[in-house]
Amino acid sequence: MRAGRFTLPLLGVALAIGVPPVSRAAPPGRVSDRLETTLRAGRGDDRHLVWVYFRDKGAGAEASAASQRLPITPRALSRRSLRAAGGPATASLDMPVVRGYVDAVAARVAKLRQVSRWFNAVSVEATAAQVRELESLPFVAGLDVVRRYRRGPSERVSDLPPSAQSSAAPRRPRALVLDYGTSIGQLRQIGVPAVHETGLHGEGVIIAVFDTGFDNLTHEVFAPMTILARRDFVNGDEDVADGGDQGEGSHGTATLSVLGGFKEGQLIGPAFGAGFILAKTENTFSETPVEEDNWAAAAEWAEALGADVISSSLGYLQYDSPFTSYDFEDMNGETAISTRAADLAVSLGVVVVSSAGNNGFHATHNTLGAPADGRGVIAAGAVDAVGDRAFFSSVGPTADGRIKPDVAAQGVAVKVASSASPRLYGFASGTSFSCPLTAGVAALVLQAHPDYTPRQVADALRATASKAVRPDNLLGYGILNATTAVGAQPRQPADPDEDTGY
Repeated sequence: MRAGRFTLPLLGVALAIGVPPVSRAAPPGRVSDRLETTLRAGRGDDRHLVWVYFRDKGAGAEASAASQRLPITPRALSRRSLRAAGGPATASLDMPVVRGYVDAVAARVAKLRQVSRWFNAVSVEATAAQVRELESLPFVAGLDVVRRYRRGPSERVSDLPPSAQSSAAPRRPRALVLDYGTSIGQLRQIGVPAVHETGLHGEGVIIAVFDTGFDNLTHEVFAPMTILARRDFVNGDEDVADGGDQGEGSHGTATLSVLGGFKEGQLIGPAFGAGFILAKTENTFSETPVEEDNWAAAAEWAEALGADVISSSLGYLQYDSPFTSYDFEDMNGETAISTRAADLAVSLGVVVVSSAGNNGFHATHNTLGAPADGRGVIAAGAVDAVGDRAFFSSVGPTADGRIKPDVAAQGVAVKVASSASPRLYGFASGTSFSCPLTAGVAALVLQAHPDYTPRQVADALRATASKAVRPDNLLGYGILNATTAVGAQPRQPADPDEDTGY
């Protein structure tokens, strides 16, 4: 972490039992430069969003890992046995954060937000004085700001008038079993209808969708959908709709419909047969709506429930003033918390697909937003209906020189479900909509090849895309081809450590 003054141990082993006494003076350098700047710029009573990282996971952590693990569903364990990297690191990730550490921090701050076993940390709201007190705790390894994203360019849905809903849909071609309506273009461009005709629709695959919430799950396009779990990480409840909570979920309604909706003659998603886990991670009511602790918490939750794929249409780069932004140099696969959480999910066998971002082209550096820069993350760029790159689609390379985005799908005038009524549809543009199309194709590949690792899924998508022979940093390996990706045999590197983007 290049802007900090401390090294954050993700996991560790303690030498003493329980919570150490707090009388010892803290060594210098526990507060990151970013947090130090934020504290000095604020007023004394300001609440700051802070990560508190712990030194270890308690006494005898390795020996007691099996008994200390948090509940992981059989579905998650089965997925890991097929696709995870495995080893001692996996066991360590499952070990809970020491309860005494959490309680000691909670007693000293204004609010405890999220607890992360993957990062052995908690996120809190704390004043400057409270941060200084936390710094004195000997079991605290370091403190840093929780990053908060500024919303990117608007991706609003342009509703079709009711009179145009049915008449706009062409009749089903005789060659197709399903009637895709006006969603046929966005699927035919990436070869999905031919895969559907083989009987693959995502059955048996679980997809987690991270977004602003989902305000119209009564829409007809969701009637056949299997929703397995829901969690609102903004408000701390199980209601991912709007209701009286903070946040507005029309964006999530639209992205979910593109991925898994099903209404013949109107809109069909590539993975309509999959099971879905819904996570509300973004608060659209604030000026800095996306907070990375919510994203990381959602990733841990979804992985433990058995998600095979994460589809995240939340990738932003800059914060509103006075918060310090990431810049293009931070898009290096190892700085952003959401990026690190995404790659940890990949290591546990989850395919992670993220919007590349809507920050357009820059001649000298990338315009990506985390977690699209992740080494194991499949970043989705956007094209229009004829396959030309959308002007807003973010570009690479990553700061460490890797090709990004990875692949592309339609992100201009994509058919979506509208939040205005249960039977209204519209069109929307942004990499938020090329992302669920890409995640849907990944799910089809996994259904065809349940033992494929996330790396093999990414290899299949990239090796069969339109620019596979000559990839670039505008559209990566090009427009997806689900038909050939499903039948592809991923290349096996001669050297296990060979760099293929991970």
